[in-house]
Amino acid sequence: MAQVRVSGRVYDVTQKKPLEAVSVLCSGGNGTITDVNGRYTIVVAERDSIWFSYLGKPTPKFPVSAIANLQNFEISLHVNISDLRQITVMPRNYRVDSIQNRLDYAKAFNFHRPNIESLTSVSPSGGVGLDINEFIRMFQFRKNRRMEAFQERLLREETEKYIDHRFSRAVIIRLTQLKGADLDSFIRWYRPKVEFVEIATDYELQAYIKRCYFQFKRFKLLMGEMKKEGEE
Repeated sequence: MAQVRVSGRVYDVTQKKPLEAVSVLCSGGNGTITDVNGRYTIVVAERDSIWFSYLGKPTPKFPVSAIANLQNFEISLHVNISDLRQITVMPRNYRVDSIQNRLDYAKAFNFHRPNIESLTSVSPSGGVGLDINEFIRMFQFRKNRRMEAFQERLLREETEKYIDHRFSRAVIIRLTQLKGADLDSFIRWYRPKVEFVEIATDYELQAYIKRCYFQFKRFKLLMGEMKKEGEE
């Protein structure tokens, strides 16, 4: 089936102000979001339909075959930017925190056990000698084990913070409206592995959260039905 590229911009109800972070979806399963200028590009099949979703409100579906200009398909949503309450959030910058953490604990992050290569040193004249400091460090077994354990803990904490940064409570709340104990349970049950988080795009991660939320709702419904049966 032939693939086509649909591009355009999304505006608010005034048709003047672009809308950022609008979901652009197609019946074939692909999706993207608009950038800060309201622009989007999505690759779809000719028989697909596309639609837009903002603040949980989807538009009707538009058959791709009925779009006159695939390179400039613009749409305005029934949203007035001036009516949206402005919220200023100053989140911690994960990248800055991570860099600072590596600077603060550079000795631990860069730690390595002494080996044959590190034991030898080259003098300015080109001669090869024994690095006394490295030789002494080789036999500091307990200290080496402590440093390795500390290094492992720092790397593990860095990984966990990276997952928290991308699988964030703010994103989960925005997509699921969960809160309280349900939110805590959802985060604990569906926390992704770092291997997935490292390669997933924002759209793929949001799609994962939505799929997990669907499973979570089904589980909660099933548990509610079982509880009712037990009380009868």
